[in-house]
Amino acid sequence: MASPALGQNAAETQAVRAAVLRVDVPHLPPISRLDAPPQDLGFAGARLAIEDNDTTGRFMGQDFEALEITATPETAAAEMDKLLAEGIPFIVTLADDAQTLALADQAGDRALVLNARARGDGLRGKDCRFNVIHAAPSHAMLADALAQFLMWKQWPDWFLIAGSHPEDVALADAYRRAAAKFGAKIVEERTYEDTGGSRRSDSGHVQVQQQMPVFTQRAADHDVVIAADENGVFADWLPYATWDPRPVAGSAGLVPRSWAPSLEAWGATQFQNRFEKLAGRPIREEDYQTWVALRMIGEAATRTQSTDPAALKDFMLSENFEVAGFKGQKLTLRDWDHQLRQPILLATGSVTASVSPQDQYLHQSSALDTLGFDRPETECKF
Repeated sequence: MASPALGQNAAETQAVRAAVLRVDVPHLPPISRLDAPPQDLGFAGARLAIEDNDTTGRFMGQDFEALEITATPETAAAEMDKLLAEGIPFIVTLADDAQTLALADQAGDRALVLNARARGDGLRGKDCRFNVIHAAPSHAMLADALAQFLMWKQWPDWFLIAGSHPEDVALADAYRRAAAKFGAKIVEERTYEDTGGSRRSDSGHVQVQQQMPVFTQRAADHDVVIAADENGVFADWLPYATWDPRPVAGSAGLVPRSWAPSLEAWGATQFQNRFEKLAGRPIREEDYQTWVALRMIGEAATRTQSTDPAALKDFMLSENFEVAGFKGQKLTLRDWDHQLRQPILLATGSVTASVSPQDQYLHQSSALDTLGFDRPETECKF
């Protein structure tokens, strides 16, 4: 909790209340034990954001807090009701597309929802909601970021492999759109069907690993393999296992991310160090996206010198809003779909290989709007 501003009484300190609602869905273990989600996923990012908000807030008589709530798909609505009953005006959600939309509709005009996980383009398009801000990048932004880099590398011929889950299909659609947008050609597509089973047995991971060389055999001539695997079923087995010696990108290999623990530029090293000291582990995308969401609230409170939820919301949605995100430039909001503009990192397991938008892709107002759906393309109607 922040201390009152110098010369103020504690009673004069004004609180800014928020909550982080994480909806956990049961999953089979990931391919690699290194990818197992930590118990404080997202919440660790929230704690760092509250520390950062309080650093400034204590001098302005502002005190920030963020409740940490875990739920299942079955209990999420009840937990949201509790937060709304308590009058929490800002709720950061870590949920899938359908759950995020349901929670947004449940909140209505009683709270501003800040989406820190869901990537679906529909949430920024035909299913957009005025009471939602998207701190998480969309599928289209991630696909466009990778497409720009691949075209700069002159790797225009793609072999697209998609999983069979709805999220995989949606991501594959984003790669098809990116290919058409930037002049790439998808020379062949294949679907990897998830048949279930144990991930850590001969009928699970090992079987998938053994399938990859044959599964990728006799593909049309291509420069790169693009994996669309949001559920982590097969993509990590693609590098070094494809029939033809080709680089892998997308859900494995070179991966477009909102954040990567390998980033060192633009003050990111200090940010990483602070997070790791607090959490005892490297940062993940959900942590960064939650941190950004709560920092948006803190930045609005600082700039408006107010703790009034309506004033903070109005400022965040105004053309004057910006927030620093350790990505080399200020992050701002698109007024047509409430998506946070942000550079996308292209990372391997050890390094950040590049950052999009690439320099050669220009835009009349912001190069960041070359990533994802631009104003003329949006289907969002508030």
